[in-house]
Amino acid sequence: MENRQEYFSPLELLRRKLGSFSDCAVITGDINRRYFTQMKSSAGTLVVFSEKAYLIIDFRYIEKARKTARDCEVILQDNLYEQINKLLKKHNAGKVSVEADNMTISQLSEFSDKLDCGIDSSRALSECIGEIRVCKRVEEIEKITAAQRIAEKAFEHILDYIKIGRTEREIALELDYFMLRNGAEALSFDTIALSGKITSLPHGVPSDKKVENGDFVLMDYGAVVDGWHSDMTRTVCAGQPSDEMIKVYDIVLRAQLAGLSAVKAGISGAELDKTARGVIEAEGYGGYFGHALGHGVGMEIHEAPTASPSCKNVLEKNMIVTVEPGIYIPEKFGVRIEDFAVVAENGCKNLTKAPKELIIL
Repeated sequence: MENRQEYFSPLELLRRKLGSFSDCAVITGDINRRYFTQMKSSAGTLVVFSEKAYLIIDFRYIEKARKTARDCEVILQDNLYEQINKLLKKHNAGKVSVEADNMTISQLSEFSDKLDCGIDSSRALSECIGEIRVCKRVEEIEKITAAQRIAEKAFEHILDYIKIGRTEREIALELDYFMLRNGAEALSFDTIALSGKITSLPHGVPSDKKVENGDFVLMDYGAVVDGWHSDMTRTVCAGQPSDEMIKVYDIVLRAQLAGLSAVKAGISGAELDKTARGVIEAEGYGGYFGHALGHGVGMEIHEAPTASPSCKNVLEKNMIVTVEPGIYIPEKFGVRIEDFAVVAENGCKNLTKAPKELIIL
């Protein structure tokens, strides 16, 4: 993989790679458009050639785009398809690649009907974009870290807020409000805050259930800064936990630490998953850990790479991966502990600084 962090912006790198599979790339997805241009909007079409890139965008965003968009010429949208056809003719392009991972069938049909060239709807463009996005640049890691620091401040705050009688929904809303009030532009995903037996649902939805004495409270949440996400999970106890709860928490923590210790460039997703999963299986709880160990985090909350039993991908320097083992015992309780880390040559840099020893409130 090219060392794009040192030399090229993401859009410049796409232009350099483009000629290997197409004459032109048309990017319509909101996230990829923002990734390449730094311009956040709900509309716009990025048209990329090896020589130059153009952002065609409507009147609502044109003023902002002219000030914000990077590495491309901004064009006021009039008749989109006519404008794209003129650019295709200008650059002698006969083949246009579209985002197979994002474009709908109806959009593809319209592009095929109205553009004067062949349409490549294979995954070539999406795969190229994935290669560019998967290893994070220094400034991207800084933004992800800033988002994580907001989430950690929210964790400090919520420890004083959780009380016997608080509802799951109240805890989730308090986390959300704190993050948005303290610098988050958005939430990474719908905040998960569960208690008691409901913690056995890995992705349960907060309800009006009240926290009871002796309940685990599981919180999975994150903040967004300038389009970049954070992700963390912590499980705490409101009141004295049972011996079984303490035992299970300790197993999950040991599994999580083992997983973090194994993160490094060159390890496969399956090998990383096995390192943490083996700790849980050795204690007889393998049947209660039913999801993958981790996933990438960036401008999306779930992106490459993946760490799962079947995943053959190999971690590379500057990828980001979560390590989040869990044990979920139906009708009893669940525990998950999640950090995320930047892959290095001989280890990793854990971006998560929140404490993870069992906290009893």
